[in-house]
Amino acid sequence: MKWMIIFAFLSLLHAEVIEKTWYTPKVNTSWQWQLTGTLNLNYNVEIYDVDLFDTSKKTIRLLHKKGKKVICYLSAGSYENWRADAHQFSEAMKGKKMDGWDELWLDIRNPQLKSIMSARIKLAQEKGCDGIEADNIDGYVNESGFPLTAKEQLDYNKFLASQAHKRGLSIGLKNDLDQIKKLVNIYDFAINEQCHEYDECDKLKPFIEQNKAVLNVEYTQKYKNNFQGARDNLCANAQKEQFSTLIMPYDLDDSFRYSCD
Repeated sequence: MKWMIIFAFLSLLHAEVIEKTWYTPKVNTSWQWQLTGTLNLNYNVEIYDVDLFDTSKKTIRLLHKKGKKVICYLSAGSYENWRADAHQFSEAMKGKKMDGWDELWLDIRNPQLKSIMSARIKLAQEKGCDGIEADNIDGYVNESGFPLTAKEQLDYNKFLASQAHKRGLSIGLKNDLDQIKKLVNIYDFAINEQCHEYDECDKLKPFIEQNKAVLNVEYTQKYKNNFQGARDNLCANAQKEQFSTLIMPYDLDDSFRYSCD
């Protein structure tokens, strides 16, 4: 009986080691985020966040040769009609148009959607991505066209994390600020847009407390122009918070970039 107990303990310990073999960005990790335009491969950063569909396996290999980790962007909560798998989305899955974007919210309760997203995460694994950025996973607080609940969103977001980890990929929590305390233990880092502009950065502290990176981007013109020292103040605050903050264009096309590192 004693040996059975020891064997069971060692098995659990081995499972824990296997479970946490994926890449987890730490606090203050440097990064570059580019989703459109010709990819600039020359930044001296640890992470490149690039588009899953538009970035080739060859480019990802090249980034790895340069010593970079690669996070691959995919939308897990919106329909994009230009994607290669767009034909797999039924009309029943599609909701209202997203504010400011040519995309439609998706019904995260639809079982077929999970199959599509599992295939996307598998593609990330096959291309050699180190992790994924799953965008638009806060439909429940938006006018999605579906009566989504916080629990349904939480369950879906947990599903995405489990699929990523099953394939040895890390996953970043994107903008779902209200559920951070319930997700911080299973998400490996956070990607945030405009928490400084909207005074929401305090909500991201649970990631910092676990030594997990908060990759933050700000778009406001005053930061770009450093109007009355706005960018200087932003970067001072970002460094104090231990956020990895960039100032970039909405198009994320590398037309300009300022880093608070």
